[in-house]
Amino acid sequence: MDTKFIFFSGKGGVGKTSMACTTAVYHASKGKKTLIVTTDPAANLSDVFEQEIGHRVTQIDNVKNLYAMEIDPDKATDEYKERSIAPMRDFFDDEMIQIVDEQLSGPCTVEMASFDKFIDFMEDDSYDIIVFDTAPTGHTIRLLELPADWSKHIESSSQGSGQTCMGPVSLIQDNKKKYDDAVEKLRNKEKTEFIFVMQGEGTSLEETIRSSKELEEIGIKTSKIIVNGLIPKEESSNVFFKERYDMQQKYLKKTMDIFKDIDIQPIQLLNNEVKGLNMLIKLSEQLFNDCIDISVMKNKEAEDSLSEDILKKENIEEKPFEDSLIYPKKGKRKNIFFSGKGGVGKTSMACITAVKTASRGYKTLLMTTDPAAHIGNVLEKPVNDEITKIDEINNLYAVKIDQKKVTEEYKESVLSDAREKFDENTIKIMAEELDSPCTEEMASFQKFIEYASRNDFEVIVFDTAPTGHTLRLLELPMDWSKQLQFKAGESTELSEEDKKQKERFDEVIEMMKDKESTTFAFVMYPEKTPIIEAYRASKELETLDINTQLVIANLIIPENQAQTSFFKNRRNMQLKYIDEIKTIFRDVALVKVPMFDREIKGIDMINDIADCIFK
Repeated sequence: MDTKFIFFSGKGGVGKTSMACTTAVYHASKGKKTLIVTTDPAANLSDVFEQEIGHRVTQIDNVKNLYAMEIDPDKATDEYKERSIAPMRDFFDDEMIQIVDEQLSGPCTVEMASFDKFIDFMEDDSYDIIVFDTAPTGHTIRLLELPADWSKHIESSSQGSGQTCMGPVSLIQDNKKKYDDAVEKLRNKEKTEFIFVMQGEGTSLEETIRSSKELEEIGIKTSKIIVNGLIPKEESSNVFFKERYDMQQKYLKKTMDIFKDIDIQPIQLLNNEVKGLNMLIKLSEQLFNDCIDISVMKNKEAEDSLSEDILKKENIEEKPFEDSLIYPKKGKRKNIFFSGKGGVGKTSMACITAVKTASRGYKTLLMTTDPAAHIGNVLEKPVNDEITKIDEINNLYAVKIDQKKVTEEYKESVLSDAREKFDENTIKIMAEELDSPCTEEMASFQKFIEYASRNDFEVIVFDTAPTGHTLRLLELPMDWSKQLQFKAGESTELSEEDKKQKERFDEVIEMMKDKESTTFAFVMYPEKTPIIEAYRASKELETLDINTQLVIANLIIPENQAQTSFFKNRRNMQLKYIDEIKTIFRDVALVKVPMFDREIKGIDMINDIADCIFK
């Protein structure tokens, strides 16, 4: 079968999953055998289709020809390890198997296994259409760079020591052809469509511009851009929503001007969240037939049922915000982590909080671990990989982790230390190991630890990557340098430098567990998928003894602005979910942040909002 691949990407929260699911439903309804696969570690296909899917190809209920799978990084890792080790069990003793198992237990394996699973689907010709719902842009670009990077790494390792960070090159040599084929398919416009989804906002447009350029650099052309969530003109009847409507239309026009040679498709906001088969079918009429179904907009039945739900809810008392959640105790530093689904407003909330603590007189560092860093856009100030003083706000500094740069610094620091201890051949092997694509992740983590260990700030605010990737960052193993030495055939005894580094790791992990020093906050807008994603992540953090202390419900439609049935319906839906937030995060402080008539940008606006929400 001549399979066609359709990728959906874009900034977090722009509606990638909705568009990917809608596209999959549409093609399946046309008789095409269709598979939708999510490569996002925080998968939510199950939430959209309202059925359990998980890490196996699953037939979607009531849709002939449609199948789905959510790649689970942990299960993919176990499968990858077993697939690599199983053929060796007949030929090698337990000790040798244990050595190989050790080699496959590094941070590379998780990334490699998920990536390998994704590549497997690109070899699958049993479907007419395979739709990929990807993680937010920064991580997707990384995923798409990997086939070429791994192919190069295997090639260079086979000509050198015969070792890769995944073990002997002979174990993965066969994969080179698979990766080369994947690269060829990704670059073939007849085989692969690459669709960006964005919203009519500045940061979303800027990320689309940057990401489409990065794709071009690896030979992949953008096929189409969907500008999603546009307020219908007839719903812009009051000043508040007219402001938002005008802003969205301005960015829609700008998008069309910038991407003149690419198909741009506007998609209107619906009065309810996109969840369940009926909503996907309705949305497909707009996406493929340019037909907006008014019955979706004026769904009185849904409005009534939501109101009943609200009435049935248990009246749970809201835990109020306390100053101790963002301000440090005397003599102690405060660390505040903001996490959550992509696009829920983590960066805005991190900026608002940092501006507030700095304005209160605390020397504050705002830093981002998100590869698609936006704090510079929100502050409207240049932010780079050097700690920079932010003008206009005393005591405020900002920095972003530049993954490419920290990777080079990390490689040099490891090799520099190794040159004093090991011979030339060992250094060569370690250098090859460090050329693997996964070094970037460990290097970013090292930089994060470096910033988190600093004592020259009273408050550090961390704007993190979307949930799945943040958890990966926090769960990374601490013994990377030990593994490098192991693979180079050297003693794995800890050196003095290793001991200091391990102490630093331990201090940071303990700091994150200390409720007085650290506040872990989840940001969400009041809809099902961001709440479920935050809940799952908070439970996973609890396994690391890190408890959630603050939740922020963002983008709540102000009551006095919900004047039409369209926005009344959306607000009713939000109120129902705010009750769910209070139930799920019962002992956690809740801060409610209203929607504003324009995007949050600039120091003046941030200052005003900070004074409003952190009274």
